[in-house]
Amino acid sequence: MRIDEAACGTPDAPRATVSAAGALGGDRAGRPNVSYGDRAVALAGEVLRGVVGSTVHGLAIGGQDDLDLMGVTIPPAEYVCGLAEFDQHVWRTQPEGVRSGPGDVDLTVFGLRKWMRLATAGNPTIIALLFVPEASLHVRTEEGERLRALAPSIVSRRAGDRFLGYLLSQRERMDGRGRQARVPNRPELVEKYGYDTKYAGHALRLGLQGVELMTTGRLELPMAEPDRTHVLEVRRGDVDRAEAVRRIDAVTQRLVDELASSRPNRLRDQPDLDAVNAYLVDAHRRAWS
Repeated sequence: MRIDEAACGTPDAPRATVSAAGALGGDRAGRPNVSYGDRAVALAGEVLRGVVGSTVHGLAIGGQDDLDLMGVTIPPAEYVCGLAEFDQHVWRTQPEGVRSGPGDVDLTVFGLRKWMRLATAGNPTIIALLFVPEASLHVRTEEGERLRALAPSIVSRRAGDRFLGYLLSQRERMDGRGRQARVPNRPELVEKYGYDTKYAGHALRLGLQGVELMTTGRLELPMAEPDRTHVLEVRRGDVDRAEAVRRIDAVTQRLVDELASSRPNRLRDQPDLDAVNAYLVDAHRRAWS
């Protein structure tokens, strides 16, 4: 089943919400919006698309957040067995190099094989699509449901390490440090609150969700209370920098302890690559038959 996308802000939805910078397809300076990767291939074989980012986590703040969408597609055989290539299609309402803002849309559609490589490696952003609630799915097919049902074979304790790594990266960027220091923080937030509340909120969320994944084997989306409120308090700047750091450091230690624990949990140590590979072969055969 494909769900109506008329208002979800995608390339095939011309009535999408547009950013304050200008009309869909560019900005006031006339610069084109970002669009790379074969759009036709991406949309023709799409089996799954859902809302990701702050919106699906229940952390969107009016006037601050864009809409992030992620899809998965099965390209034609020549892109898998032949020399043609397709990894992903990216489409944004903003031009290259311009930060997305309120009302903007960022869409990434991954080829199934690339998406699976990232998912089995435990990428936090990627695996969220496995747990997106049905109401936040914009494209849902039988193949997409098979993919989501494979979550217990895809998600492993590897993901905990990735959540911790991403947390530490966001923590450093909050203060303009680390390998990502070249990525600017948000001076308007630093001026108003004394720290980049968005990076701080991301760090806290990643820690809380990492602990949740390690202890339950899944993610509840949107975030459950009181975790959601604790993150929103940081994102809105309701707490000062010292309290935000205290919360981040506390959940970081909880996640480190979970990763070091020998207690049995609901996640396998490694992805079930036999099951994953069998699914990939069968999914491509079904798509090409």
